[in-house]
Amino acid sequence: MDAVAFVHEQLTGIKTFPKFKAGDNITVNYKIVEGNKERIQPFKGDVIKRQGTGATATFTVRKISDAIGVERTFVLTSPNIDSIILHKSGRVRRAKLFYLRELSGKSARIKEKKHVKTAKTPKVSKTAKAKLEEAK
Repeated sequence: MDAVAFVHEQLTGIKTFPKFKAGDNITVNYKIVEGNKERIQPFKGDVIKRQGTGATATFTVRKISDAIGVERTFVLTSPNIDSIILHKSGRVRRAKLFYLRELSGKSARIKEKKHVKTAKTPKVSKTAKAKLEEAK
């Protein structure tokens, strides 16, 4: 890494966050400054939208608080975002999940993505191994 890129990264304060997309359940730990005090406020919910790239990238998180839907939009490169924690990946077929605004209760849940196991190499029997060795 050259010196210019290193200094630019230090000044802009770019942080690395886990990869997430619409449908994922995350917690955003956001710094709140009140007077001379600073505290971290967690906001846990489902990502309903990712928008933009680079320095202007934003994402919207929706949660239900006391039976009222609350949405909050965050700038991904904001220095006030302390950390983002990915809890579970959702299985959705849309990039924007605005239809969740009209749903409530059990129908508003997002199914969790099942992790696919990688294919194992097939087992080779002793007779097949012997035939392979004879062919060599």
